[in-house]
Amino acid sequence: MEPVLQAALTVVLALVSAVAFLLLRCQGKGRPFGPTARWLTIAIAMLTGLVSAGVALLTGWLLDDLLAKALGVQDLLATALGAAAPSGLWLSQMRGKEDERRSVGREAATFWLVSLLARLDQAMAEDQRLWCERRVDDSWSIYELSLAANRYHERIGERLAPEERRRERIHARLDAIERRLDVAALIEDGATRSKVVTALNGSRHTRLARYERYLNDLRRLHGVLKHDAESDLLRLLASAYRAGYRSLPEFVPPSRARDPETARRA
Repeated sequence: MEPVLQAALTVVLALVSAVAFLLLRCQGKGRPFGPTARWLTIAIAMLTGLVSAGVALLTGWLLDDLLAKALGVQDLLATALGAAAPSGLWLSQMRGKEDERRSVGREAATFWLVSLLARLDQAMAEDQRLWCERRVDDSWSIYELSLAANRYHERIGERLAPEERRRERIHARLDAIERRLDVAALIEDGATRSKVVTALNGSRHTRLARYERYLNDLRRLHGVLKHDAESDLLRLLASAYRAGYRSLPEFVPPSRARDPETARRA
């Protein structure tokens, strides 16, 4: 095989392998080609692929006189090494948490990759946060927040497999949202302190010391309950994002919809 053709083939295979194993590594963690993470993902794949291809070509050249000439497989050896090298890097990172004691050599050799992957995780987390926050409006009333939670739960439940629904605990998250909003609604309706205490004790999601601290200031307790319900809704939405359901439409309360078509899509 011509040297230039061999080098080109090795680089292409290394880049394809780098992208494939990067996607495998990010599965269930986030969206590597999201708005914030996209360019960092491309940079990691390019760097990993080019480094792997370079090492493979150099190795093939060094082995040319020692082994490859005798076997006539120097081109195949270098190309195969270029394609397989990225997998070793990704697998070493995916198993990093399992290895409590990693060698100094491995740490030094993969430090650049560890740093870039950490930045990629942060970028994917930022994309997830922005995606979820676009679907929750701080100005929603208690009633509107409850409607949104039930609508999102219904649509997410339809898209997730039974095992995913159990793992993400989407039913428990909806229950937590509703129980907190029930108490907040009582406070809005002017319920007495004793009724609020009874409502708080009625569910494990609200029977918390965190809420008992605000019983002397029901207005503040109302804000805390609503904030916690919004946080639970963001976690519910995050389960959809991680599962790949990123086409989930934003909920628009019927009272705020501009026209019947918008209300129907919500």
